[in-house]
Amino acid sequence: MTDGNQALKKAGLKVTLPRVKILELMQEPENQHISAEELYKKLLDIGEEIGLATVYRVLNQFDDAGIVTRHHFESGKAVFELSSSHHHDHLVCLSCGKVIEFSDEVIERRQDEIAMKHNIKLTNHSLYLYGVCTNDECDHGDE
Repeated sequence: MTDGNQALKKAGLKVTLPRVKILELMQEPENQHISAEELYKKLLDIGEEIGLATVYRVLNQFDDAGIVTRHHFESGKAVFELSSSHHHDHLVCLSCGKVIEFSDEVIERRQDEIAMKHNIKLTNHSLYLYGVCTNDECDHGDE
């Protein structure tokens, strides 16, 4: 049994072709932070006849089961990434949509200190930093 099949069973989900194919695609490094529409197009590109409604339904099931994490960046559309065991934050280019993951112990420690100062026990948090790429490879939208 593959890791993907085990992940599905562990989450209490039946192993179906759409779930397996979507999970396989999401395991590819270039498919992190991917929208349902982009995932649907990639499925069509590889000859999989899985409808857009099914892609949305599977991603919602994966989100509920903790297999993926849903993010709502400034673009307004949800993107998904496989849930990981290590916490990380995100830098997002407002022009081209590029997403960079990063971890910083100083930021993590400071967030904990601020929460303690205000008598809050953190259970979860997300940090998104927005800006514009400064390299020539960025699309820079309508500039």
